[in-house]
Formats: sequence, structure tokens, C-alpha cells
Amino acid sequence: MYHDRYNQEPSFARVNGIEIAYDTFGDPGDPPMLLIMGYNSQMIVWEEHFCDMLASRGFRVIRFDNRDVGLSTKLDWTGRPDIRALLEGRPGAGEKVPYTLHDMAGDAVGLLDALGISSAHIAGVSMGGMIGQLMAIGYPHRVLSLASMMSTTGDLILQLRKQGVNPLLLTPMPEERDAYVSVFVEACRLLNGDRYPIDEEAVRTLAERSFARGVYPDGGARQMAAMIASGSRKRDLAALSLPVLVIHGSDDPLIPVACGVETAAAVAGAKLMIIDGLGHSVPMQLWPDIIDALADNAREADAKKEGR
Repeated sequence: MYHDRYNQEPSFARVNGIEIAYDTFGDPGDPPMLLIMGYNSQMIVWEEHFCDMLASRGFRVIRFDNRDVGLSTKLDWTGRPDIRALLEGRPGAGEKVPYTLHDMAGDAVGLLDALGISSAHIAGVSMGGMIGQLMAIGYPHRVLSLASMMSTTGDLILQLRKQGVNPLLLTPMPEERDAYVSVFVEACRLLNGDRYPIDEEAVRTLAERSFARGVYPDGGARQMAAMIASGSRKRDLAALSLPVLVIHGSDDPLIPVACGVETAAAVAGAKLMIIDGLGHSVPMQLWPDIIDALADNAREADAKKEGR
């Protein structure tokens, strides 16, 4: 039975001097799995039915709004970082970045602290995968397993320079409701690709819910700056010794599949799952396969922890 959580108020945790909005699914006694959403996306993009399905596999599922998005704290910082200056490596551009992905990884660890969780399985998509990687690198005792989905080792500047900057990454979301919904739906259509077309009604509902929870273009610019300024994790990923699953779509229009291949190659023993025809999304048609993969990766970690 799926839960109708559309009107449920989230909980809040005080973390690193800011408020983080979150909610949970499943039995609090089950092994925790923390879901980290991507750039400028709210926790509700981890849809309720997905979280329920994952919880039914025996996990306490936790999702949250990253800083500067949704119902979590929007930073009081004047102006927007100059993304083009960062990409071009102009002198002094990095000094105008208010935080990095390291700070966002600290937020996620702080949320675990607030919930009394000593260690958790981590699954992150896109920017969330980058944050998850930094959690595993910087807080290895807090991460039981890692799933890095549609993400990258952090050689983002070089990738963007080679391909040209995707307009989806640089164009602020509109602050007027109908325009926001229209852009949201069109972006999802482009990111999903042709093999897994969107359910337009469901995506429109998600867009309307996201708008109602709050739109904050400056926050998106700061998250983009954080990704660019955080540098490469490739060398540090080589030191990881936990179960790592890398999931990527063969047709990802935002972060090329080569980035997923590189991520898996950086970690000894990492499992690589390339989904044919998948773009930059987690479509409902693939939920069972993705949830099976996440659960199997976590079970491997749990078995090692118990010495089986």
C-alpha cells in the first residue's frame, strides 16, 4: 500500500547552522538509506512511491532538501556566482563561491547526526551522487554503501568546456507559476529522452508541488558554483573500500555515460550498471530494476559488516 504524503509536512533538523527539511519512510529499526537529490531539485523528486517501494525492501528511507532548495534554508548571500567565470577559470572567481559540495556533504552527515544514525547506505543522483562520493571519502565510517547515479568524478569543468555549457544548467527557473511549470515539464522531457517518455500529467503535478514548496533561482546558481568549485574526486575515490554501485544512462544528455564509466573505473570493485536508452532521470518504468540494484548493493555491505 502506498502512502499519500502529498500533504504531509516535513520534519526539520538544525544542521551546520541551517535548517534541513526531511522526511522518512519505512521502519525506523531497518537499515537506513539516505537519498540525495541533484542540482536545484527538491527531495520530492524522489517520489513517494519510489521511496515506499525501497522501504518495502527493508530499509528506513530518508530524503531531504539540500540547502538552498525546497523548504531547507536559503542562504543569505547577496548576488549570484559568475558561473561562466568559474568555468573559464578566471582569477578570483572561486573566492565568490559561498560554499562547496564539501559543505553539502557535511549537511548530509549532520542530518544523520540529528537522526541518531551512526552510518547509512547512501544513494545520490547527479549532484547528489557527487555529495555521496564526498561523504564516502570524507566520512568513511558513516557510509555503509554508495550508489552514484548519473554522476561524475568531478572533472566537470573539462566536460562542460568540451561540450559547451548546457542551457539547462545556466538558465534560472522562472518565478512565475505557469512559466515555471512549463519549463519544468519541458526540461524533464529533454532529460528523459525518447526511450522513456514522461508521464506529462504526473510531471506537471510534480512541478506544481515543487513551485508551491518554493522557487529560489539564486540557490540554484550557488549549487552550480559549488559543483564547479569542488574539483575532482577521482584520486580520492580510488581509496574507497566499500560496495559502490554506479548507475548511468546510455543516452544521458546532461552528464555523458563516459562519466559513469570513469566513476566506476576509479573505485576498485565498483559495479557499473549502464541502462540502455536511459537519459538523466529515474523513470517509473525502471524503478523495480533500480531498487533491486540499490538493495543488492546495500545487502552486500550489510553482509560484510556482519561477517557473512
